Amino acid sequence: MDLSPGSSGTPRDDKAEYILSNVAEVVERILTFVPTKSLLRIARLWRNCARRVLRTQQRLTWVSAFGPSLTDVHVLCGRLAEEVEKVFLLPKTVLAMVDSNAFNGQAYCYRQNKAKKSRHSPDTVEELNQLFPRNCDIMGISAPGIVLTPSGSHSGAPVEHQEGEAGYALMFPSIEGVNIRSFHFCKKTFSQTALQEAGLVDNPDLRVVLLFVYEAYKSGGARFLNHVLEPLAKSKVLIAGGIVESVFSPPRRCCGQGAYGVLGMALSGPRVQGASVLLEQDVTSPKDAEATIQRLKAAGLPERNTLGFMFACVGRGHNYYDNMGNVEADAFRKVFPSTPLFGLFGNGEIGCDRIVKGDYTLCNGDTESLQHAFTTVMTLVHLG
Repeated sequence: MDLSPGSSGTPRDDKAEYILSNVAEVVERILTFVPTKSLLRIARLWRNCARRVLRTQQRLTWVSAFGPSLTDVHVLCGRLAEEVEKVFLLPKTVLAMVDSNAFNGQAYCYRQNKAKKSRHSPDTVEELNQLFPRNCDIMGISAPGIVLTPSGSHSGAPVEHQEGEAGYALMFPSIEGVNIRSFHFCKKTFSQTALQEAGLVDNPDLRVVLLFVYEAYKSGGARFLNHVLEPLAKSKVLIAGGIVESVFSPPRRCCGQGAYGVLGMALSGPRVQGASVLLEQDVTSPKDAEATIQRLKAAGLPERNTLGFMFACVGRGHNYYDNMGNVEADAFRKVFPSTPLFGLFGNGEIGCDRIVKGDYTLCNGDTESLQHAFTTVMTLVHLG
C-alpha cells in the first residue's frame, strides 16, 4: 500500500494488503497439496536458507530515541517496541542505556487504574526483555546523561543528551571470530572463578572489556572496583567504561537494592580490535578535543562494524566548554564521519590511552591509571 505523501488507499490496495498480512495462511493452504516427504524436504531447505541469511547479517545495528515519552514507559522502550521487528539481524547481545532521571522516576500505568509505578520496575524490565529472543543477553544501564547516534544511519550526527529523556539499544549479532560474554558481579558473586567464567582472566583471546560500576560510592565500593580492575590493568586488553547510576537488566538476584556491583561485556577473538584515548582535564576547547581524538587514527581500524564509545564525566559537556554543546561528539564525528558514537555521562571514567594492536600500549598498568574524574574516555571497538 502506497504511504507516500499525497497518496490514498484504493480498494485494490486494501485487497493486496489483506493478502500480504495473511500470507502464512496462504502458504499453509498451498502446502496442503504437497506430499509429506517433499514437505519435510522443503521445510529443511527453508530453515537452512534462513540460517544462511542470518549468518550473513552481521552488521551491528541499534535503536535510539530521545524526547518526552507520550506513554507510561521510557521513550526508548516505546521506540524499541515499534522498531525491533524491522531489524535485519538476530540479536545475541544487547547493550541498552537510558537516562537515570527519567528511567528511575515515576510514571503512570494506565492499565492499573492510573496507579503510579517506577519505570525501573520489574514490569518495565520484563516488557523490555520480551522484545528480544529468549537466549539474548540484555545489559541495561541507567546513567545521568546519554550520548547517542540517531537510528537509521551510521553517518548520522551523534548527540550529547545531558538533560531530557534519551536512550539507545545496541544490538550485536553472532559474528564469526568474535566472542561476546556478559558478566555481572557483586561482592557476593565476585571471585577468581567468576572472572575465569566471564573470560576476563586466563583468556589469551581477550581484546576489549567494557564495564560499568554502580553504587560505587557505598562503603567498600572503591575497594571492590580495584579488585575487578587489578587483573585487567596488568594486561594489554582495552578497558573502558564508567561509574553509572544503576543496572536494571539482568535483574539482581544476589544482593539487595543499593548494593554495589559491576556489569560489563568481554569481547574476545582474532577479529576484535580496540583503541582509546583520554581527554584529560586540560582539554577545554573544541580544537584540543579534536586533536586528542585524532590520535585514535593511529589504530587504523576499519570502518565496517566499528563503534565509537564516549564515557564522559557529568562535569564535562556544555558546562566544561563555556556553554558550547556537543563539543566532543562533534569532534568525534569530524574525525570519524562514518562511525556511530554511543556512550554516557557518569560519575567517574574508566580507561586510558591504549591501542589493542600487537604490543602497542600506552597505559601504565595499574588500577589508578584506569580511574579518572572530569575526563572523557573516547573509544573505538571493531568487531570484524
